Amino acid sequence: MNVVQAILSGALIGGLYALMALGLSATWGVLRIINLAHFGLILIGAYLTYQLSTSWGIDPLLTLVVTVPALFVAGACLQWLFDRLAVSEFNSLLISFGLLIITIQVAANIWSADFRRMTADINPYATESVTLGRLVFPVSTLFGFVLAGLVVLGAHLALRRTFAGRALRAVAQDSAVAGAFGMNHRRLSLVLGGLSGATAALAGTIFALGNAMTPETAYEWFGIVFAVVILGGIGEVAGTFAAGILVGVLSGVVSVVWSPATAPFVLFTAIILALLLRPRGLFALGAVR
Repeated sequence: MNVVQAILSGALIGGLYALMALGLSATWGVLRIINLAHFGLILIGAYLTYQLSTSWGIDPLLTLVVTVPALFVAGACLQWLFDRLAVSEFNSLLISFGLLIITIQVAANIWSADFRRMTADINPYATESVTLGRLVFPVSTLFGFVLAGLVVLGAHLALRRTFAGRALRAVAQDSAVAGAFGMNHRRLSLVLGGLSGATAALAGTIFALGNAMTPETAYEWFGIVFAVVILGGIGEVAGTFAAGILVGVLSGVVSVVWSPATAPFVLFTAIILALLLRPRGLFALGAVR
Protein backbone atom coordinates (compact mmCIF):
# COMPACT_ATOMS: atom_id res chain seq x y z
CA MET A 1 0.00 0.00 0.00
CA ASN A 2 2.88 2.37 0.71
CA VAL A 3 4.18 1.89 -2.83
CA VAL A 4 0.72 2.54 -4.32
CA GLN A 5 0.43 5.72 -2.24
CA ALA A 6 3.91 6.78 -3.37
CA ILE A 7 3.06 6.19 -7.04
CA LEU A 8 -0.18 8.16 -6.94
CA SER A 9 1.18 10.94 -4.74
CA GLY A 10 4.27 11.20 -6.93
CA ALA A 11 2.10 11.49 -10.03
CA LEU A 12 0.14 14.34 -8.45
CA ILE A 13 3.29 16.16 -7.36
CA GLY A 14 4.57 15.63 -10.89
CA GLY A 15 1.82 17.99 -12.04
CA LEU A 16 3.50 20.78 -10.08
CA TYR A 17 6.88 19.85 -11.57
CA ALA A 18 5.36 20.05 -15.07
CA LEU A 19 3.81 23.43 -14.29
CA MET A 20 7.21 24.72 -13.13
CA ALA A 21 8.92 23.38 -16.23
CA LEU A 22 6.39 24.42 -18.87
CA GLY A 23 7.48 28.04 -19.31
CA LEU A 24 11.18 27.17 -19.26
CA SER A 25 10.69 24.43 -21.85
CA ALA A 26 8.61 26.63 -24.16
CA THR A 27 10.99 29.60 -24.21
CA TRP A 28 13.98 27.30 -24.62
CA GLY A 29 12.42 25.32 -27.43
CA VAL A 30 10.78 28.16 -29.35
CA LEU A 31 12.89 31.24 -28.59
CA ARG A 32 16.28 29.60 -27.90
CA ILE A 33 16.38 31.32 -24.52
CA ILE A 34 17.47 29.31 -21.47
CA ASN A 35 15.71 31.51 -18.95
CA LEU A 36 16.89 30.56 -15.47
CA ALA A 37 15.20 33.70 -14.18
CA HIS A 38 12.01 31.65 -14.60
CA PHE A 39 12.83 30.04 -11.24
CA GLY A 40 12.96 33.52 -9.73
CA LEU A 41 9.52 34.32 -11.14
CA ILE A 42 8.13 31.15 -9.55
CA LEU A 43 9.68 32.20 -6.25
CA ILE A 44 8.19 35.69 -6.49
CA GLY A 45 4.82 34.17 -7.37
CA ALA A 46 4.95 32.04 -4.24
CA TYR A 47 5.96 34.96 -2.02
CA LEU A 48 3.29 37.26 -3.49
CA THR A 49 0.67 34.61 -2.75
CA TYR A 50 1.96 34.37 0.80
CA GLN A 51 2.05 38.16 1.27
CA LEU A 52 -1.37 38.87 -0.19
CA SER A 53 -2.97 36.08 1.83
CA THR A 54 -1.33 36.88 5.16
CA SER A 55 -1.56 40.68 4.94
CA TRP A 56 -4.98 41.12 3.36
CA GLY A 57 -6.65 37.79 4.13
CA ILE A 58 -7.20 36.96 0.46
CA ASP A 59 -7.88 33.33 -0.42
CA PRO A 60 -4.57 31.97 -1.81
CA LEU A 61 -6.16 30.90 -5.07
CA LEU A 62 -7.73 34.33 -5.58
CA THR A 63 -4.26 35.90 -5.44
CA LEU A 64 -3.83 34.56 -8.98
CA VAL A 65 -5.91 37.55 -10.11
CA VAL A 66 -2.92 39.68 -9.11
CA THR A 67 0.08 37.40 -9.60
CA VAL A 68 -0.73 36.09 -13.08
CA PRO A 69 -0.99 39.53 -14.76
CA ALA A 70 1.98 40.85 -12.76
CA LEU A 71 4.29 38.01 -13.76
CA PHE A 72 2.94 38.03 -17.31
CA VAL A 73 4.28 41.58 -17.57
CA ALA A 74 7.54 40.57 -15.84
CA GLY A 75 8.03 37.66 -18.25
CA ALA A 76 7.31 39.85 -21.26
CA CYS A 77 9.77 42.48 -20.02
CA LEU A 78 12.47 39.85 -19.60
CA GLN A 79 11.89 38.62 -23.13
CA TRP A 80 11.98 42.21 -24.43
CA LEU A 81 15.36 42.61 -22.74
CA PHE A 82 16.69 39.42 -24.33
CA ASP A 83 15.44 40.53 -27.76
CA ARG A 84 16.71 44.08 -27.36
CA LEU A 85 20.20 42.91 -26.47
CA ALA A 86 20.14 40.12 -29.10
CA VAL A 87 21.17 37.62 -26.44
CA SER A 88 22.39 34.27 -27.76
CA GLU A 89 21.22 30.94 -26.35
CA PHE A 90 24.37 30.39 -24.30
CA ASN A 91 24.57 33.98 -23.07
CA SER A 92 20.92 33.83 -21.99
CA LEU A 93 21.94 31.07 -19.58
CA LEU A 94 24.56 33.32 -17.96
CA ILE A 95 22.48 36.49 -17.92
CA SER A 96 19.34 34.83 -16.59
CA PHE A 97 21.35 33.10 -13.88
CA GLY A 98 22.57 36.50 -12.75
CA LEU A 99 18.99 37.78 -12.78
CA LEU A 100 17.96 34.76 -10.70
CA ILE A 101 20.59 35.54 -8.07
CA ILE A 102 19.39 39.15 -7.95
CA THR A 103 15.78 38.00 -7.56
CA ILE A 104 16.71 35.65 -4.73
CA GLN A 105 18.58 38.43 -2.94
CA VAL A 106 15.66 40.83 -3.37
CA ALA A 107 13.31 38.19 -1.92
CA ALA A 108 15.70 37.70 1.02
CA ASN A 109 15.80 41.45 1.65
CA ILE A 110 12.01 41.75 1.62
CA TRP A 111 10.92 38.53 3.32
CA SER A 112 14.20 37.56 5.08
CA ALA A 113 15.85 34.14 4.89
CA ASP A 114 13.42 32.62 7.42
CA PHE A 115 10.97 29.92 6.41
CA ARG A 116 7.59 31.35 5.43
CA ARG A 117 4.38 29.37 5.34
CA MET A 118 0.73 30.34 5.33
CA THR A 119 -1.12 29.32 8.48
CA ALA A 120 -4.10 26.96 8.36
CA ASP A 121 -6.64 29.71 9.06
CA ILE A 122 -5.48 31.57 5.94
CA ASN A 123 -4.70 28.53 3.81
CA PRO A 124 -7.28 25.75 4.40
CA TYR A 125 -5.89 23.84 1.41
CA ALA A 126 -2.78 22.92 3.41
CA THR A 127 -4.75 20.72 5.82
CA GLU A 128 -7.55 19.46 3.58
CA SER A 129 -7.18 16.12 1.83
CA VAL A 130 -9.16 13.62 -0.21
CA THR A 131 -9.31 10.05 1.08
CA LEU A 132 -9.89 6.98 -1.07
CA GLY A 133 -9.81 3.96 1.20
CA ARG A 134 -6.38 4.00 2.79
CA LEU A 135 -5.02 6.43 0.23
CA VAL A 136 -4.74 10.12 1.18
CA PHE A 137 -4.15 12.96 -1.26
CA PRO A 138 -3.56 16.59 -0.16
CA VAL A 139 -5.89 19.04 -1.85
CA SER A 140 -2.96 21.27 -2.80
CA THR A 141 -1.35 18.54 -4.92
CA LEU A 142 -4.70 17.73 -6.53
CA PHE A 143 -5.10 21.38 -7.48
CA GLY A 144 -1.60 21.41 -8.93
CA PHE A 145 -2.19 18.29 -11.01
CA VAL A 146 -5.53 19.45 -12.41
CA LEU A 147 -4.24 22.95 -13.12
CA ALA A 148 -1.13 21.59 -14.84
CA GLY A 149 -3.26 19.29 -16.97
CA LEU A 150 -5.56 22.13 -18.03
CA VAL A 151 -2.68 24.50 -18.81
CA VAL A 152 -0.77 21.88 -20.78
CA LEU A 153 -3.89 20.88 -22.72
CA GLY A 154 -4.65 24.52 -23.50
CA ALA A 155 -1.07 25.22 -24.56
CA HIS A 156 -0.94 22.09 -26.72
CA LEU A 157 -4.19 22.97 -28.51
CA ALA A 158 -3.11 26.60 -28.95
CA LEU A 159 0.20 25.60 -30.54
CA ARG A 160 -1.49 23.16 -32.91
CA ARG A 161 -4.79 24.83 -33.80
CA THR A 162 -4.40 28.61 -33.61
CA PHE A 163 -2.68 30.95 -36.02
CA ALA A 164 -0.48 32.36 -33.25
CA GLY A 165 0.53 28.85 -32.19
CA ARG A 166 1.42 27.82 -35.73
CA ALA A 167 3.31 31.09 -36.14
CA LEU A 168 5.34 30.35 -33.00
CA ARG A 169 6.19 26.91 -34.34
CA ALA A 170 7.25 28.46 -37.63
CA VAL A 171 9.43 30.98 -35.80
CA ALA A 172 11.00 28.12 -33.85
CA GLN A 173 11.90 26.36 -37.08
CA ASP A 174 13.30 29.41 -38.91
CA SER A 175 12.61 32.93 -37.66
CA ALA A 176 14.01 34.57 -40.81
CA VAL A 177 11.70 32.66 -43.15
CA ALA A 178 8.76 33.15 -40.80
CA GLY A 179 9.44 36.88 -40.79
CA ALA A 180 9.49 36.92 -44.57
CA PHE A 181 5.92 35.59 -44.50
CA GLY A 182 4.77 38.43 -42.28
CA MET A 183 5.10 36.86 -38.85
CA ASN A 184 6.23 39.36 -36.23
CA HIS A 185 8.91 37.46 -34.33
CA ARG A 186 9.36 40.10 -31.62
CA ARG A 187 5.67 40.42 -30.85
CA LEU A 188 5.20 36.67 -30.69
CA SER A 189 8.24 36.29 -28.45
CA LEU A 190 6.88 38.94 -26.06
CA VAL A 191 3.58 37.07 -25.80
CA LEU A 192 5.33 33.77 -25.20
CA GLY A 193 7.62 35.34 -22.60
CA GLY A 194 4.57 36.78 -20.87
CA LEU A 195 2.75 33.45 -20.90
CA SER A 196 5.87 31.81 -19.47
CA GLY A 197 5.73 34.32 -16.61
CA ALA A 198 2.03 33.56 -16.11
CA THR A 199 2.76 29.84 -15.73
CA ALA A 200 5.43 30.77 -13.18
CA ALA A 201 2.74 32.60 -11.19
CA LEU A 202 0.52 29.51 -11.27
CA ALA A 203 3.37 27.26 -10.17
CA GLY A 204 4.36 29.66 -7.38
CA THR A 205 0.85 29.76 -5.98
CA ILE A 206 0.44 25.98 -6.04
CA PHE A 207 3.83 25.57 -4.37
CA ALA A 208 2.88 28.07 -1.64
CA LEU A 209 -0.34 26.17 -0.92
CA GLY A 210 1.45 23.13 0.43
CA ASN A 211 5.04 24.09 1.19
CA ALA A 212 7.20 26.35 3.29
CA MET A 213 9.60 28.56 1.38
CA THR A 214 12.82 30.49 1.71
CA PRO A 215 14.62 32.48 -1.00
CA GLU A 216 17.07 29.57 -1.38
CA THR A 217 14.16 27.29 -2.36
CA ALA A 218 14.61 28.41 -5.97
CA TYR A 219 17.93 26.54 -6.14
CA GLU A 220 16.25 23.32 -5.00
CA TRP A 221 14.04 23.28 -8.09
CA PHE A 222 16.92 23.22 -10.57
CA GLY A 223 17.55 19.50 -10.78
CA ILE A 224 13.97 18.30 -10.89
CA VAL A 225 12.71 20.97 -13.31
CA PHE A 226 15.61 20.48 -15.73
CA ALA A 227 14.99 16.73 -15.54
CA VAL A 228 11.39 17.31 -16.58
CA VAL A 229 12.37 19.65 -19.43
CA ILE A 230 15.00 17.28 -20.80
CA LEU A 231 12.97 14.09 -20.47
CA GLY A 232 9.88 15.73 -21.90
CA GLY A 233 11.76 17.13 -24.87
CA ILE A 234 12.76 20.79 -25.09
CA GLY A 235 9.75 22.74 -26.31
CA GLU A 236 7.41 19.74 -26.05
CA VAL A 237 4.33 20.85 -24.12
CA ALA A 238 2.61 17.47 -23.78
CA GLY A 239 5.93 15.76 -23.15
CA THR A 240 6.60 18.11 -20.24
CA PHE A 241 3.44 16.94 -18.48
CA ALA A 242 4.26 13.25 -19.02
CA ALA A 243 7.84 13.78 -17.86
CA GLY A 244 6.65 15.63 -14.75
CA ILE A 245 4.51 12.67 -13.77
CA LEU A 246 7.35 10.23 -14.46
CA VAL A 247 9.81 12.24 -12.36
CA GLY A 248 7.31 12.57 -9.53
CA VAL A 249 6.51 8.86 -9.51
CA LEU A 250 10.15 7.81 -9.73
CA SER A 251 11.17 10.12 -6.89
CA GLY A 252 8.26 9.01 -4.71
CA VAL A 253 8.78 5.28 -5.21
CA VAL A 254 12.54 5.43 -4.66
CA SER A 255 12.01 7.45 -1.47
CA VAL A 256 9.69 4.77 -0.08
CA VAL A 257 11.41 1.63 -1.34
CA TRP A 258 14.98 2.80 -0.80
CA SER A 259 15.52 6.19 0.88
CA PRO A 260 14.87 9.86 0.07
CA ALA A 261 18.62 10.50 -0.13
CA THR A 262 19.00 8.09 -3.06
CA ALA A 263 16.13 9.54 -5.11
CA PRO A 264 18.32 12.13 -6.93
CA PHE A 265 20.92 9.45 -7.77
CA VAL A 266 18.31 7.13 -9.29
CA LEU A 267 16.53 10.00 -11.05
CA PHE A 268 19.60 11.37 -12.82
CA THR A 269 20.87 7.89 -13.65
CA ALA A 270 17.54 7.30 -15.37
CA ILE A 271 17.88 10.61 -17.22
CA ILE A 272 21.33 9.69 -18.53
CA LEU A 273 20.10 6.30 -19.73
CA ALA A 274 17.02 7.83 -21.34
CA LEU A 275 19.06 10.44 -23.20
CA LEU A 276 21.50 7.81 -24.44
CA LEU A 277 18.54 6.00 -25.98
CA ARG A 278 16.52 9.07 -27.03
CA PRO A 279 18.71 12.21 -27.20
CA ARG A 280 15.77 14.50 -28.00
CA GLY A 281 13.88 13.47 -24.89
CA LEU A 282 11.97 10.45 -23.70
CA PHE A 283 8.58 11.95 -24.54
CA ALA A 284 9.54 14.06 -27.56
CA LEU A 285 6.98 13.37 -30.29
CA GLY A 286 7.81 16.13 -32.73
CA ALA A 287 10.19 18.85 -31.74
CA VAL A 288 8.77 22.35 -31.68
CA ARG A 289 12.10 23.74 -32.71
